[in-house]
Parts: sequence; structure tokens; C-alpha cells
Amino acid sequence: MQSTSPQRPSDVVVDVPLCDPSDVVSAVETARAAQREWARGGPAVRAAALTACADAVAARTDELAALVVREVGKPVLEARGEVARAAAILRYYAQQCFDPIGETYPGAGLDFTVRRPRGVAGLITPWNFPLAIPVWKAAPALAYGNAAVVKPAPEATACALRLAELFAPHLPSGLLSVHPGHGETGAALVDAADVVSFTGSTGVGRRVAAAGAARGIPVQCEMGGLSAAIVLPDADLGRAATHVAGAAMGFAGQKCTATKRILVVGDPAPFTEALRAAVDALRVGDPADDGVAVGPVITEAARDRVRDARAGRVVVSRDVPDEGWFAAPTVVTDLPPDAPLNTTETFGPICTLAAAPDVASALALANGTAYGLVTALYTNDLAAAMAYVAECQSGMVKVNAPTAGVDFHLPFGGEKDSGYGGREQGKEAQRFYTSPRTVQFG
Repeated sequence: MQSTSPQRPSDVVVDVPLCDPSDVVSAVETARAAQREWARGGPAVRAAALTACADAVAARTDELAALVVREVGKPVLEARGEVARAAAILRYYAQQCFDPIGETYPGAGLDFTVRRPRGVAGLITPWNFPLAIPVWKAAPALAYGNAAVVKPAPEATACALRLAELFAPHLPSGLLSVHPGHGETGAALVDAADVVSFTGSTGVGRRVAAAGAARGIPVQCEMGGLSAAIVLPDADLGRAATHVAGAAMGFAGQKCTATKRILVVGDPAPFTEALRAAVDALRVGDPADDGVAVGPVITEAARDRVRDARAGRVVVSRDVPDEGWFAAPTVVTDLPPDAPLNTTETFGPICTLAAAPDVASALALANGTAYGLVTALYTNDLAAAMAYVAECQSGMVKVNAPTAGVDFHLPFGGEKDSGYGGREQGKEAQRFYTSPRTVQFG
């Protein structure tokens, strides 16, 4: 199985054998044996190991950032930020090892709860955050006493394998392993693990959720978005346009939190001009070059999907390099609400722009899809913003901030087809990767 560079498709980043489903089953059995001793080791042991993993990541910032750029085409400044984020997540969960693990209750005797690890966490991760997402799943799983078996997206195989190499000296043998493969590898992991966390497409996520439910195990699925930015008449148009351009086009729009729909309340012309200037200011090109914000999309098929999606009136477009899988940053207008670009996630640097007569209409359009990940509101009226927050049918709402991006200490996840099975990150992770046990003394 090969992983190639999207900006230079002839560059083979890694070529490894596919993991057979039986290999995954064996890895889970090995991890389960290692997990028992890991859980008994106590929080100080786990915290020290995660801190050492963080140090190993931070010490190789340049190497890892270059690998991310090469394998998935992420602009180098974002890639460096992702490495820093991965290290910070590991340090955060190193401290979470010492968090309380239960509650006491008043009663005639001594009544309390404790939380215990679930066992082996099966982690199915995407290519667009090839370090941060495997880490934000694995770090809490390990912190709370679990083992972890990772099935990365094929396009991010090299990044996942390198992480496992860096972690190996600091973790018990077999506690964490990476198994490259396609759908059958992921299916084998869902069938063998004790708890599953998945990030990917809605279609695959639904199958993962159904398979986990059939086995009676906890499953968490983050399944993409069609996030909207609502620009009110009193908004700072320059700031809003800069935010929206970056959130829609940065990393070629390949984030589940990317802005895919722009809804302007009132006359859209002034904002459209500001947005055109903001998109024009974004550098497009080789992601290894400092200052580039928009690199290639991940594959030739992804590029073709973006090209095929260009319908309606194009109000913003850019030239792109001929080599590699580059798609032009594009803003399309004059589309009906039920047009494919307004109802189906297109993973690339393309979004729609529409006018709404009032805020209620804009909110109805924002909510009128099967997705519900992020809504951004741009306004200078704080009281109005707080009122509109309650009307947003999304797991996250940003006020005067871009849809893209989330802090790792906050809950992350969406409503409707964007999420299933609870939130990721922050304190929510403990609830997912552990189960409560009630203890009573008479």
C-alpha cells in the first residue's frame, strides 16, 4: 500500500504491506494483555510516559512538520502548528491522569463511584490531521488506562507509523500499535476492540456505529460538516472576510470544520468584495513554502470532485499550479438551498455565498442541512449573538471567530449527521474511555 505526496504525485512517501484482518485481531489480543499491567501501574506512571511521548514529538518538530507537508500537503505553518498541538495534547492528558475518577454520595453508608478503563480502544483516524487526531484519541485512551490500536487513513500512513515509532520507547510493548489498511482492516478493528473512536465520512461512520451497537460497545463517530458562517449587517466586514477566507480555503478547505456556506444578512455586495480581496491575499502553491495557505487537495479524485462541483455563478476563483492535485479556491453564488454544494460536503477549497433578508432566514438556511458541526456568527451585538446561539443546530457555535479550529481542552463534536456517540477532547474524553462502577458499603 503506497502513500504519495499530493503536490508531487510521483513522490512515494511510504510503501508498506496491508494489514490482514487477522493481524488486527492479534494486535488487539496483545494490547489487551499489555493494558492490564498499564492500568495497574497508576497515574504517575501513565503521566510520565505521556510526558515523555510529548517531549519526543516536540524534539522532532521540523522532521514531523516536513513529513506532514510531504504526505498530506498541509501548508508548513499549519503543519508546525499541528506538531505543537500534538505535543500539547499529550501534556494535557498527562495531567488528566491525576483527575478524580469518581464521586461520593450522601447516604446511610459509604456510597461512591469509580471509573475504570474500558480495555482496548480501536481508533480509526483520517488523513487531514495526521498527527493531531491520532493523538487526541490515543492520549486520553492511554491516560485513563486503556490500550490503543490505530487504523490510520491510507493517505496518512507514514505519519501514523512515525508517531508509533516515537512513542514505542516510552510505552509498554504492544500497548499502542498502528495497522495500515483499508475498509476491511477498520472493520476488523471495530469487531475486536472494546471501545471505538472514528473520524471520517458520514457513510462509513454510520456503518461503524451500527457495527459497534450490534456488539454493545461504546462508539464515537465524528463525521464531517457543512458549516455555515452568518454575517450580520453590523459585523466588521474586513475581519469576517479574513476569517471566512481562511476557514474556507486554508489547507485547501480540507477540514470538517471548514466554512462551506456563507450567509450574508442584507446586501451581500460589500461583503463579497471584502471576501474577494481576502481570498486573493491567500498564497496558493507548494505547501513547503512559508507563507503558502492553500496547497493541493489530497488526491486526483478529490481535485476532480471540486472541479465538478463548480456550478452557479463563480464570484471568486484563483489560478493554481499545473503539477499536483491543486483545485482553485472558489466561491459560488446564485445556488438554491437544495443544490449539491449546499447539501453535500465537498472536501476542498470551495464554498457558496447567499443573501438572506433577515437573521431568522439566515439561521433557517444554516440549520437546513443534515449536518450540524459548526456555525459562525459575525456581529458586534453581543446580546443578539447570545440569542442567536440558542437557535443554531450545531455542536459548536463561534462568535466573531472562524468555523475552523477547536481548542483541545473543549468538547468537540456535532449534531445530526456530523456526530454520534458523544463528544471528543477535554473532560468529555474521560466519560468515553472509562465506565463507572458504583460501590456501596452498608
